[in-house]
Amino acid sequence: MIVYQGAPETWDGPPEGAAVALGVFDGVHLGHRRVLEALADADAALVRIAMTFSTHPAALLSPNGAPSRLSTLKRRFELLEATGIERIAVLKFDESMRVMPPEEFVRRYLVDGVNARFVAVGEDFRFGERASGTVDTLVDLGKRFGFEVAAVDIVSDHGIEVRSTEIRAAIEAGEVARAAALLGRPYEMEGIVVPGDGRGRELGVPTANVSFPAVLTTPEHGVYAVIATIDGVDHPAVANLGTRPTFGSASEVLEVHVLDFKRDLYGKHVTIGFVDRIRDERRFASIDDLVAQIRSDIATAHEILDDRTP
Repeated sequence: MIVYQGAPETWDGPPEGAAVALGVFDGVHLGHRRVLEALADADAALVRIAMTFSTHPAALLSPNGAPSRLSTLKRRFELLEATGIERIAVLKFDESMRVMPPEEFVRRYLVDGVNARFVAVGEDFRFGERASGTVDTLVDLGKRFGFEVAAVDIVSDHGIEVRSTEIRAAIEAGEVARAAALLGRPYEMEGIVVPGDGRGRELGVPTANVSFPAVLTTPEHGVYAVIATIDGVDHPAVANLGTRPTFGSASEVLEVHVLDFKRDLYGKHVTIGFVDRIRDERRFASIDDLVAQIRSDIATAHEILDDRTP
């Protein structure tokens, strides 16, 4: 995978030309995939490129209101590559880009940077100085610089537009099955397994504490049926995200019990795919009550996941 970064003048764009999908693509949800699929209408000889941003533009426009992410940048690259993208151009949205005239953006990044001959965007795409550029602007500039533009309709699911804001809201409400329907896959959190306090092992249900990036969207606290991907293999699991009120903890932790799994996971990178919500997190009157509920949660997770994992 070739990744372009930095000034577009340094990029080695394909001489045969490129078909470019342009957008933030956070999470690579069903709406994003429709834009990426539009590249199928371009000449097959053109190199397929996704042009995305290292950080969400809103982080500059409203630092305190920047949205959480639906994927890490590394995971976004993997999801884009899985759709057939051959190269990725990563743009840094900074003050100079915020005030860059639409024509300069097109000339520097699309024309001189990657030799675009076909560009796909969402129908509400905006770009250039204070978002003054529209799809119509892009079409006009395409005629001048020699590339075709495909404007893709917003995807809807049961009358609701598939947008990153809608997916984040579903995740934050604990509606992870709904989020999965809009993403086209379970929402994922990923991180490294770090040492915990060992309470799970003492209770006979060992758990892995996953340290995840703070920028990721966090589901509502509770217990979830999840798929844990370890060394490229999917395993059914139960995750508890919260503060463990039975033990009087205050810090937020993501604990994962991988079903029927005995290996040590310390230091491992683990991806957690949230399939469905089992229950709210709550305080139990006794440890015995907690253990009984955990056993029930495991049984419920088996019912949800047994047909989804090996």
